[in-house]
Amino acid sequence: MRTRHVLLFIASFLAFIPVGCKRSSPQNANEMVLHHVIYTKIKTLDPLSLRDVYGATIMFQIGEPLYQYHFLKRPYVLVPLLAEDMPQISEDRCTYTVKIKKGVRFQDDACFKIGKGRELKADDFVYALKRIANVKNVSENWSVFDNRIVGLNEFREYTKTCKTAAEIDYSRPVEGLYAADDYTLVIKLTKPWPQIIGSAMADQVFMPVAKEAVDYYGKDIVAHPVGTGPFKLKVWQRASYIELVRNPNFRGETYPTEGEPGDKEAGYLDDAGKPIPFADKVTWTIIEEYQPAWLLFMQGKLDISAVPKDNYSEVFSGPGVLTEEMKQRNIRLETFDEPSVFWIGFNMDDPVLGKNKPLRQAISHAIDRQKFIDLFFNGRDKIAHGIIHPMMAGYDPNIVNKGFAAYDPNEARELLKQAEQIQGGPIPELKVANPGTDTTSRQMGQFINMQLEDIGLKVEILYMDWPTFQEKINTASEQMFFYGGFASIPDAMDFLDMFYSKNKPPGSNKFSYNNPEFDRIFDQASVMLDSPQRTELYRKMEMLVLEDCPAAFLNHRVNYVLHYNWYKNYKPNVFNYGVSKYLRVDLKERAEYDKLLKSRKD
Repeated sequence: MRTRHVLLFIASFLAFIPVGCKRSSPQNANEMVLHHVIYTKIKTLDPLSLRDVYGATIMFQIGEPLYQYHFLKRPYVLVPLLAEDMPQISEDRCTYTVKIKKGVRFQDDACFKIGKGRELKADDFVYALKRIANVKNVSENWSVFDNRIVGLNEFREYTKTCKTAAEIDYSRPVEGLYAADDYTLVIKLTKPWPQIIGSAMADQVFMPVAKEAVDYYGKDIVAHPVGTGPFKLKVWQRASYIELVRNPNFRGETYPTEGEPGDKEAGYLDDAGKPIPFADKVTWTIIEEYQPAWLLFMQGKLDISAVPKDNYSEVFSGPGVLTEEMKQRNIRLETFDEPSVFWIGFNMDDPVLGKNKPLRQAISHAIDRQKFIDLFFNGRDKIAHGIIHPMMAGYDPNIVNKGFAAYDPNEARELLKQAEQIQGGPIPELKVANPGTDTTSRQMGQFINMQLEDIGLKVEILYMDWPTFQEKINTASEQMFFYGGFASIPDAMDFLDMFYSKNKPPGSNKFSYNNPEFDRIFDQASVMLDSPQRTELYRKMEMLVLEDCPAAFLNHRVNYVLHYNWYKNYKPNVFNYGVSKYLRVDLKERAEYDKLLKSRKD
């Protein structure tokens, strides 16, 4: 499982595309810079506990896993990245042998002898996974590997016996995780794990980590990522700015020479076979409000942007039709579904909510999802009638008729009466954690507040920044919470994993949901290859969750993305985060836009 966490109210397409922002300070006219914006603070750039889409957006430009999803091909296809080829898989589907590319070097860094990055070895992957297993690191990513690799849980138990982190012996053997030689990684599973290549080997949890870097930086490793990727971190001003620069040690890679039908005509193969990365720098400015970022985009200081709800009429003359103003600015539109689902979650360990199913159901039926989508997403998003996204093969088209997402305030009031009987009196004021402090987040919080007050519930919305929110959710400290999940593989298991009881916080099960029947079916389905029988099990699990109502599922995102004509090779890819290396800017076209703006002012 590698579902990444997403803020409900922030444009989640930031997870897999860079978006423009104000240009970095002094810039050579011939220097190619991708200007990005991100709408929240970043908590960590250490793969150890990196689980959210925003940190992943940055880290995938710096570090690399074994595999990635092809930049252009659709349907999505996994291809080697740091691996030499696809893994050799044993007949019982439990042993994976991966050959590592030779000649790959870590970025130059002070942690290495004379500051020169050394060659990547298979042991660097072993060390990275052992760090995640180390119980003292409290890694949010441990649930990815729990009970899946032979001997790794035993290594985790061993770390509990060590009084300090310094005592832990990372050379201690693990039967199912070892380097057969410098360039051969062997992984032995406790049972088949069909999603392992996409769900783990193409994820940040399989980014190699140099032990020298962890020893050198200690706890500050969260702000000093040392990877093998095309870019390296130069500046991170926590609340305002991130800048990456080209990695001179990058092993070399070329732009894809093939894609899907229509890619050549669309210009996506114009750079086929050319060395990448194209850009000299990649920057993100952290702006927690949409309007300042939108103004930068209209000034040509952003390469690409979401469409804020308040600017919809400025952008479109009709559904999906750009205004003449947008066309004159050479702005293009891309629309696409993202594999996400957003919700208001319930802490099932909470004494008020956890044992009161009618209360949870009342909250769900009190929310007018279509009005919510119309008000805040200009009607673009889709109602989440269940957990599994419609683009997934396991999606049940009949879920729409089940009524779990039905807006029915009268039914909600009747359910609330049942809830009060269970409570033994009026329901006390409920608190909802909201990971956003911007204007739109507050407006949405007010909307939910009014919806619940309409049926007789009192609610307080607690606004907080993203790092604070993550800490609260990972310790199950909040009663209710706005949240979202973004699947990182095209498999519905990535959504269902969020409800497996063994993945409780700090794992992916932020609801602390526990249903033995769900777990039983999950264990059965988790070892199966894709088949109609597995799809049926997926749908049974979804129904169990919806019946138990650990969350009020709200919407699936549909992205409307604008970019200038100078922003080349932009093709939405919802499962590949490391895309900055493929993107380039036509500096001449960008300069022409500056002239156009100047002439308008004159």
